[in-house]
Amino acid sequence: MKDTRTTNTRRRRVRSYPIIVLTSLYVILFAAMLGYITHYSLTHKKEFINNEHNTRQKILIKQNIRGKILSRDGDILAYSDKDENGKEVRVYPYSNEFAHVVGYANKGKVGIEAFSNYYLINTSLDLSQKVAYDTKGQKYPGDNVTTTLDVHLQEVAYSALSGRRGAVVVSDPKTGEILAMVSKPDFDPNTLEQEWDDLLKDTSPEAKLLNRATQGKYPPGSTFKIVTALGYLKEHPTDYMNYKFSCNGRFDYEGNTISCYHGERHGNVDLETSFAKSCNSSFANIGVGLKGETFDGVLNDLMFNQDLPLDFCRFAQSSSSYPKDGNPNSVMQLSIGQGKTSISPEHLNMITCAVANDGILMKPYVVSVVKSEDGKEVKKYEPEEYNRLMSSEEARILRSMMTQVVQKGTASKLKGLSYTAAGKTGSAEFNDEKESHAWFTGFAPADDPEICVTIIVEEAGSGGSYAVPIAKNVFDAYFGVE
Repeated sequence: MKDTRTTNTRRRRVRSYPIIVLTSLYVILFAAMLGYITHYSLTHKKEFINNEHNTRQKILIKQNIRGKILSRDGDILAYSDKDENGKEVRVYPYSNEFAHVVGYANKGKVGIEAFSNYYLINTSLDLSQKVAYDTKGQKYPGDNVTTTLDVHLQEVAYSALSGRRGAVVVSDPKTGEILAMVSKPDFDPNTLEQEWDDLLKDTSPEAKLLNRATQGKYPPGSTFKIVTALGYLKEHPTDYMNYKFSCNGRFDYEGNTISCYHGERHGNVDLETSFAKSCNSSFANIGVGLKGETFDGVLNDLMFNQDLPLDFCRFAQSSSSYPKDGNPNSVMQLSIGQGKTSISPEHLNMITCAVANDGILMKPYVVSVVKSEDGKEVKKYEPEEYNRLMSSEEARILRSMMTQVVQKGTASKLKGLSYTAAGKTGSAEFNDEKESHAWFTGFAPADDPEICVTIIVEEAGSGGSYAVPIAKNVFDAYFGVE
């Protein structure tokens, strides 16, 4: 009898063992999942709060007045007020001028309004101060966001672009600060709700909601010769100065032809002069002599076909690659920034900043500090090194070549000023009629860059004629030239 009971007990234990193991496994998995969710929610508070399905955001909006967005000098770029019906509304004192970079906070959120939403709808006031607002029956003021934007530079860039479609990006290459960002056509965020349906439907070239500075994808034209020249320097680090080419206005290679702008003949040129004069024939010749892996390596280093380190805005990936079949015509087009290559003004500005900053790209940023209404610091953003895009020596050579573009090349309108400038122009064809966008990207002072400016003027023609004068206006404003 005893043996039977013992046997039954053993059988029950055997049957219970899988249940115990399975239950333990579920408990461990549940605990791990709970731990992960807790950890994620603590380390991603901004994402949780900003999620439109999170009811906590609605509670905060009811409790707090959305904070202000300020320029680097304290000018108010956005604040909240009440209309005649007592409804809380967002006010943008500069109307259209900062429309794309500051963004808007209704009909969804974009720009700085989206990037800093977590802070703008939260308040960091002390409890005693909250009590004071409670006794008055008032909402708490949200935290205020100070940006890196310079009102004067923004106004100058906005005015200089005038009624043209295009974009201007101004930045500090040593810190990564965005000093100005203009995109046209634009819109008035103060009247966005009334005009929303029409703005949303517009998919024409005049579309106003598109931030052309970060989302526009354009053929880079001759500004891309910075990339091709960098490829040549990588294959010829010690003998690049020995490069020679005789330009008769066109370059013929295996049945394919590339012509210089308006068929201009540049004669005997070296690498520096080819760059300064923006000789298409010479750069097509350089391109067909480069290895495909060299070209693709440079494109990868310069962040083509990949996400950019931009967390404050929506952006488009730039695209370019060496043709897999090595087709000569495609290689020649690639070498002068035509064909399938596309880039955004912001991306080109970042490449230019790396050239200006000894080959190192500082991560672009547009918010410098967040403070409570009573001035207490909540969050500070510091300059951050993103990556080295090229060697120090390569950057030095490119700076020298870009200086010669001003001294004896296509950006001569920047020559002889109270400051020295450097850059690269571009006239980028975008259709079969050979109409072109006008580009300029560059920096000043040439020997110790403090400011980088990148400009595109859509369907304007020559970069030297239309984009360079805009750059001059911005440089003049920065250096206080009347």
